[in-house]
Amino acid sequence: MKTRYTSLVGVKKNIMQKRERELQSLNVKLKNAQLALEESQNDINYIKTPQNGNISEFLAFRTLLDAQRGLIAHNQGWVEYTQNELKRAQKQLQIDTTEYEKFNYLETTEIKKKLKEIQLKEAKDLDEVALMTHNRKKNTEVTS
Repeated sequence: MKTRYTSLVGVKKNIMQKRERELQSLNVKLKNAQLALEESQNDINYIKTPQNGNISEFLAFRTLLDAQRGLIAHNQGWVEYTQNELKRAQKQLQIDTTEYEKFNYLETTEIKKKLKEIQLKEAKDLDEVALMTHNRKKNTEVTS
């Protein structure tokens, strides 16, 4: 049964589903960011410090170590950014879900109201038919 809220409920439901998909996508991105961070933190343990050699080997080691630390810092930033986006998306999903539920409740209430009106009308119609049938029986009994 269509009401004045039907199309709005559909739109709100679509928005809510879009937010849910966005939240799922952000969860996957967060997992990927956390894995990248963990991997970059583990990789720094595999960089071996040269025990002897010329200065260029030590400089190369230092450059490699600085690059790995930069990668770790970048991945930490990525994790933090993704966590913030995830929190924002969760809040937005909560707002959108509330909106959907609000309009869905209004639609359900209006449908119940219309059904009650229909039932009342049907009851009146049945009463009228019963009254007409009763009167017809009464008239046929009086004339016979």
